[in-house]
Parts: sequence; structure tokens; C-alpha cells
Amino acid sequence: MSPSDPKPRPAPVLDSDSEEFWKATTEGRFVLQRCQDCDRFQYYPRARCAHCLGPVEWVEASGRGTVYSFTVIHQNFSRAFRHLIPYVVALVDLEEGPRLMTNVVGCEPGEVSIGASVHVRFEPVSDEAALPMFELDQP
Repeated sequence: MSPSDPKPRPAPVLDSDSEEFWKATTEGRFVLQRCQDCDRFQYYPRARCAHCLGPVEWVEASGRGTVYSFTVIHQNFSRAFRHLIPYVVALVDLEEGPRLMTNVVGCEPGEVSIGASVHVRFEPVSDEAALPMFELDQP
């Protein structure tokens, strides 16, 4: 990698609860856990439903959502993210219900707004994982 090549973001640490999620990301699929008892979706991955403690299953998700809130990072002392400045960190409400923290990419930070429609895309960071990022939908 030359000094001008973009550096990958740090890779997540996989565990037994999240392994299926990360495997799907490497295949370009966005999956969520759904409770088999109360039918609620959840994110982040857990062994049981956070609402009723029922068993969960992995299901294909839409990969679509709405920006709930966001901030633009103009300063970061971590070398792992410094080359990305400025970048958008956002809370995205997924169509299925859960809210997740992510980045909005593929646009200028000033183009992001609360209520904006977004869709998932994946950024590979290792052989075992790709990070779900979100892009603005085109009007």
C-alpha cells in the first residue's frame, strides 16, 4: 500500500453472536435478527431477543433507512480515521425498526440532513467483514 492509497477502516472483532451478520456483509447482504416469539427486529446482534428474551433468527433486511441524527467529524486524533476527515457519523433508523450508528458516505457532508432517505453499501475491511455504510438516495 502506498502512502496515497486509502487506508481501510479498522475491522470488527467477530464473536459467536455477530459472526452471521459479518459473514453476510462479505456477500453484500444486510441481515438483521428477528425474534421468533415477538417478531421484533434488533440490532446489534445478541444471543436472545432484547425485548422478550425469545430465540432469534437471521433474516434478509431491506438495507433502507432514514437519517435520525448526524454530526460531521472535522477532527479526530485516531490515526485510523484521520484520513477520512471530514466524515459523517449518523444514527439511521432502519425500515425494520432498529436504529444503528454508521457513516453516510458518497456525498459531501453538507448534503446530509435529518430525515434523508438512505440505503446500505458495504466497505470491505477484512476477509471476514465489510462495514455497512449508508448513501443518500437520489431524489
